[in-house]
Amino acid sequence: MPGIDDLSPTTLILLAVIFLFAGLVHGTLGVGFPMTATPLLALLTDVRSAIIITILPTMAVNIISIYKGGRWRESLGKYWPLAVFVSIGSIVGTKALITIDPAPFKLLLAAVILLYLNRGHLKTRWLQGLLVGHPRMALMIFGLVAGFLAGTVNVMVPILFILFLELDTTPTAMVQVFNMCFITAKVNQTLIFSYSGTMNGEVLLSTAPLAVLGILTLLVGMNLRLRVNAQTYRAWMKGFLWVMATGLVVQYFMRF
Repeated sequence: MPGIDDLSPTTLILLAVIFLFAGLVHGTLGVGFPMTATPLLALLTDVRSAIIITILPTMAVNIISIYKGGRWRESLGKYWPLAVFVSIGSIVGTKALITIDPAPFKLLLAAVILLYLNRGHLKTRWLQGLLVGHPRMALMIFGLVAGFLAGTVNVMVPILFILFLELDTTPTAMVQVFNMCFITAKVNQTLIFSYSGTMNGEVLLSTAPLAVLGILTLLVGMNLRLRVNAQTYRAWMKGFLWVMATGLVVQYFMRF
């Protein structure tokens, strides 16, 4: 894909706005950077390019979130097997993204967002039974699925949310585990994209300014987290995600 420097000034401004907004969302809610940035970028380009653009910024945001979130050793020490399964799934997903036409992944991304928005209506009795009887298998299944989605559409939060809603986990630990899984998936994507020739160091480094923008608003969002009415903010985000999912579906079918 072309480097960031090859984009038009208008597109560069839009990229800056997108990453500023995604950083603010992640800082305020604790998660959501790739889930916010990827659909918006996918409206400007294909999903594969959107994921490549977000690799470095996402890793930077996740690392800072883990460091500043507190008690990260406790959280990561308990749920490290989930990160292993996410890693395996992300490898499979990223290879699929490289070899398959990325256009249909816009529909998959829209479906994942809709799954997240409607997660409260899902029947989870089967999941409770799985967690009680086969907890390691539950981590494996959800980790592989989440990793595959991270590799193909850059979004794993909906799957992990469904899992952690059934676990006795504090919000802080949940956010830390989410960020750990994101970092694992991003490292795999970077290695696979580089090995396949889909991405090089120049393209990756050209996104460094976008990472800086995301970090700046991430810190602002972290400070706002204790002041903003989280319920109201989540309602705004829910409306935003509905718009993004609808836009992705419309854009996909406009190709025909």
